[in-house]
Amino acid sequence: MSDAIRHECGIAFLRLRKPLQYYVDKYGTPLYGINKMCLLMQKQHNRGQDGAGLATIKLDVPVGSRYISRHRSNANKPIQDLFEYVNKRFTELLNNDPQKFKDAKWLQENVAFTGELLLGHLRYGTYGGNSIEHCHPFLRQSNWRTRSLVLAGNFNMTNVDDLFNQLVEVGQHPKEKADTVTILEKIGHFLDEENDRIYYNKRENYSKKEISKVIANELDIKRVLTNSAKHWDGGYVMCGILGHGDAFILRDPAGIRPAYFYVDDEIIVATSERPVIQTAFNIPVDNIKEIEPGHALVVKKDGSYDTVLVKQKLDRKACSFERIYFSRGNDQDIYQERMSLGKRLCPTILRAINNDLKNTVFSFIPNTAEVSFYGMINGMNETLNIEKTKAILDLDNPSKEDIISIMDSRIRAEKIAIKDAKLRTFITEDDSRDDLVAHIYDITYGTVKPSDNLVMIDDSIVRGTTLKQSILQILDRLNPKQIIIVSSAPQIRYPDCYGIDMAKLGDFIAFQAAINLLKETNQDHIIDMVYKNCLKSCADEEQTENHVKAIYAPFTAVQISKKIAQLLTPDNINAKVNVIYQSISDLHISCPDHQGDWYFTGKYPTLGGNRVVNKSFINYIEGRNERAY
Repeated sequence: MSDAIRHECGIAFLRLRKPLQYYVDKYGTPLYGINKMCLLMQKQHNRGQDGAGLATIKLDVPVGSRYISRHRSNANKPIQDLFEYVNKRFTELLNNDPQKFKDAKWLQENVAFTGELLLGHLRYGTYGGNSIEHCHPFLRQSNWRTRSLVLAGNFNMTNVDDLFNQLVEVGQHPKEKADTVTILEKIGHFLDEENDRIYYNKRENYSKKEISKVIANELDIKRVLTNSAKHWDGGYVMCGILGHGDAFILRDPAGIRPAYFYVDDEIIVATSERPVIQTAFNIPVDNIKEIEPGHALVVKKDGSYDTVLVKQKLDRKACSFERIYFSRGNDQDIYQERMSLGKRLCPTILRAINNDLKNTVFSFIPNTAEVSFYGMINGMNETLNIEKTKAILDLDNPSKEDIISIMDSRIRAEKIAIKDAKLRTFITEDDSRDDLVAHIYDITYGTVKPSDNLVMIDDSIVRGTTLKQSILQILDRLNPKQIIIVSSAPQIRYPDCYGIDMAKLGDFIAFQAAINLLKETNQDHIIDMVYKNCLKSCADEEQTENHVKAIYAPFTAVQISKKIAQLLTPDNINAKVNVIYQSISDLHISCPDHQGDWYFTGKYPTLGGNRVVNKSFINYIEGRNERAY
């Protein structure tokens, strides 16, 4: 991807269903769980490079022993730093006393990170800070194990203020108005209530010491989550482990954020992406299940599990951007979907080059657009094969040389752009982004002739900053007659509020194009009308219409794309610039199970989304460079 956007985090949960000694005896190491967690997190490093954290809980250690271990890192290489910290104690023990290294009972009583429950998190900072305090997992600790909670998640709430105020109304004093702290305390509040409910129902029949075990056995995770999530508005996968050994992974009712799990007699594992489970445990894809929207995977202390309905499912709106860009492309379905996205752009590209395949070079903007590039090339090869067949059939008395000449025609696929910067551009802060993008890319010289069209596919175009400041200028040095930038995603027109760093309308090149067109066609009154309607909506919470749609309504997608091409064309280049976007219909055909497209269409899956887009437009008009939630 050329644009700089940050996005969702990643989670990894692992429950060892056997005693730790079982893994020592079978696999030769007490680090079976730690090693698997390291692999699960490394294989999802695309989901978070700003921070990493790991927490473990030991199930049955004596009173007086620590049972929760946690470490978080915001180092330059956080996953590596995290596991170096965790592993150093085991390395020392292995060198000094290898007998104890294989003694699970001694390890659990004396060494941290030897628990049967493990919870890992990978963080990309969006609008929160990148200090260690912002890294998951978060800990709510108590002397009662059933009240202790470790929480990590891939989530963003649109109604943090409302949730914060609800905590204040019950007498709490939250230390920060952030969705992480708010959600932790929200779940913690109802966890306390569940403890109290069981205690007051059972206290006459048990001593206080005995009743702790009763609470651990009878604690109703579904009740806790149902009460906690009642007013949540957002996209989320929430993963928690309780001090006594219960655990849960809860997914939002629209299925916005992804979550998968696998169970056998040794483990229960859950992650944000499916292939990491396949790789870490060599599991067939059909054995891995998706956590259904609105459901929670609940794991009890005894190792039993169930999936329970927590919030009534909404229309499924799983995030299509996961398929286009965020998730790794080695998922078998995502791979085919990205291939389809590339292939479905071929008819529009062919029209833009007047079907002149002979004088067109195809390439991609590194690196996540590579799979859609292969799909595009497959589509072009199909077109070329039709042309070859027709040319051969049109020959009256073809010679061998005639046929060879026709068959020798090839699609000119080249490696044009090279990304030099090792630092992914989307982890830079807003104020420093422009300074860093100028020389991120280089080119392969000698691949393009002055008579050529140059088609470059990218997975999406959000702001267009890198295209204008770096890519188009460096591509122009190859002297093509036309540069066609192709986006495998549709035009990004609306802000996201569920975890993607696309929250400010004024940043979007498609929005800038629409505003320019309104002014050029003397339709400024629409801007004023939308502003007034947004103000009314923000004053009345019952109004949840997306008024910003009216900004785009007067124009076709093609008109907006042409204006985008004008806005992105640097003054100092010679080539004509054309921009082609994926259509909404072809996106839906390519990604049939992931219809969440609010950033393209403005059709938000939750009421909070419409409030956010209207507030975002107000911020744009009033010149406030801030997110709307």
